Amino acid sequence: MKYIDLETYPRRSHYEFFKNMAFPYVGMTANMDVTNLVRYAKEKGGSTFLACLWAASHAANAVPEMRQRIVDDKIVEYDHCDTAHTVAMPDKTFCNCRTDCRHTLEEYLVYGKACQKEAMKHPGFHSTMDDDTSMIFASCVPWVAFTQVIQPSPIPADCHPRIVMGKYIHGHGDQILLPLHIQCNHALVDGRHIGEFYQYFEEINSRFENM
Repeated sequence: MKYIDLETYPRRSHYEFFKNMAFPYVGMTANMDVTNLVRYAKEKGGSTFLACLWAASHAANAVPEMRQRIVDDKIVEYDHCDTAHTVAMPDKTFCNCRTDCRHTLEEYLVYGKACQKEAMKHPGFHSTMDDDTSMIFASCVPWVAFTQVIQPSPIPADCHPRIVMGKYIHGHGDQILLPLHIQCNHALVDGRHIGEFYQYFEEINSRFENM
């Protein structure tokens, strides 16, 4: 973890402009090719959602601005951010599950499933830790191939990137597309950084093309 020096921070004016807005968030939704990730997960007998979450977690962590948070009016940049994602419960509610993506995908499919099983022992919506400042929040709406999402936001505004995945869309041939939404605090994150997130996600999916 490190603190950003505001005296030399090139986005200081942007930070000061956006940080006090009532709704300082910026977001985007794109249909991302997840054909290789889905195929790999199925071949390993694992969750296709966890495969996509693993890729999204890696992509977000690859963008330094998405690891930054505002703490006591100072910008903190974490070395790594875990994800907290929703897990569906039998009673149609959901619980919260924390995972660390610093595993290979094959390892993560097993590890993530175990984390979800443990999380389901604690019904209701609970925080994953006493201090969740460094977390990235993720969710899934597998019933809808959405084109946009409005996310709940606290008062005062926080800085957690929020990721939502939708229902798979079948493209040309065997192609599988995933509606992937991300929302970030504009005081820290610009459209360029969101573009980098999607580019990293695209590159991660391509790694599994011949696996």
